[in-house]
Amino acid sequence: MSRTAAIIGGGVIGGGWAARLLLNGWNVQVFDPDPKAKRKIGEVLANARHALPMLYDFALPPEGNLSFHDNITDTVKGALWVQESVPERLDIKHKVFADVQATCPMDAVIASSTSGFKPSELQQGAATPGQIMVAHPFNPVYLLPLIELVPTAESPPALIKRASEILTSIGLFPLHVRHEIDAHIADRFLEAVWREALWLIKDDIATTEEIDNAIRYGFGLRWAQMGLFETYRIAGGEAGMKHFIDQFGPCLKWPWTKLMDVPELTDDLTRKIADQSDAQSGSLSIRELERKRDNNLIAMMRALKQQNNAAGRLINAHQKTLQPANLDHSPMITVRRTIPIDWTDYNGHMNEGRYGQVFSDAADVVMLHVGADADYIAGGMSYFTAETTIKYLDETHAGEMIGVTSRVTLGEGKKLRLFHEMKRASDGVILSTCDQFLLHVDLTTRRSCDPLPGVQAKIIALAALHKEA
Repeated sequence: MSRTAAIIGGGVIGGGWAARLLLNGWNVQVFDPDPKAKRKIGEVLANARHALPMLYDFALPPEGNLSFHDNITDTVKGALWVQESVPERLDIKHKVFADVQATCPMDAVIASSTSGFKPSELQQGAATPGQIMVAHPFNPVYLLPLIELVPTAESPPALIKRASEILTSIGLFPLHVRHEIDAHIADRFLEAVWREALWLIKDDIATTEEIDNAIRYGFGLRWAQMGLFETYRIAGGEAGMKHFIDQFGPCLKWPWTKLMDVPELTDDLTRKIADQSDAQSGSLSIRELERKRDNNLIAMMRALKQQNNAAGRLINAHQKTLQPANLDHSPMITVRRTIPIDWTDYNGHMNEGRYGQVFSDAADVVMLHVGADADYIAGGMSYFTAETTIKYLDETHAGEMIGVTSRVTLGEGKKLRLFHEMKRASDGVILSTCDQFLLHVDLTTRRSCDPLPGVQAKIIALAALHKEA
């Protein structure tokens, strides 16, 4: 059954929340008095539709319904999750929460995207204070998984648990901030880096591009996979973190930072930063920068996914909740997925090796269906591919949804033949076919042999079913 979320405020962050929820099957109801809200959310949603499905090896759920409303009352009707993303003014937020709580379901989670206010400040004067908590995201919300979930002592444990479960179910990582503090956790780090960067520019030590290069070619790559403390643990060598602190601790007393001293953002300094930023990337539109950012994030997160590390581990966990295929059809629907950006070559289309991977994934689904699974392999039996014939019939591009159907065309003794057909989901065009011949093998002797009776019976049954189709 579809679940409903309400989005109050449809800017970049609110639009990102709407996209994340929609693409995970939620119905989304939006309120934003800005006459440009539909266009702005549409642009964010276009980016999300291009980007988010590329992270997964299976198709996301069917997209939910998006609707826009003229008032908060209609927007929050039936909503299990209400996300406030209005401007950072406490008086505006208090008015929004009062209107929301007047009509929203009593068991709804009311979350704020605020980057600065503490939840206790948001709860002041509320009819039901414990219903309101912080769920602070990071842009783009449809790709970056971190959500700083900040409740208070007023928040019922069951509501906190449900909020965490909902966020996890849409592929997000709820970081439970146990004690409220201004700017939560991550933005306090960003503020420290921002202050230091302002000094480096003001004192003509570095330009905006040089500072960005110091991050993206150096510690930024380490932080994306290991964070701060795990990185420094390695820096301590075999002696570990204590050795690192003993070695570098005295540096804290050296004049390496102006962290506690903030430069005044004069007109001259503001102009200097803006001019350098224009020179660095002013040739690209915001939409072009967003697409560049998203494509890079997809590639990095998919690399982490391959290693089952950091954000990649979260993607793998969420992927397990997605339905990989429909095996009740004849032929079997073995693959439904979006082609990721890192599968394309210099010609701008999917390279040959990835066709092989798609058909290999399809064959794996057939194997699981007939019982030749991990336990079967652990027992010393498996199927080896002996020959494939792949025909490339049309181009396949990044961002396209594809589907693969598979049929058993031969299932006699140790011999198994599968025929796979890959189609573009949008128009049904056949993109490629694969005729795959496999032999059953005893993994101890590494020689071919007949499969075990249970597997053989399922293969024979599938072959008969697919022949009739």
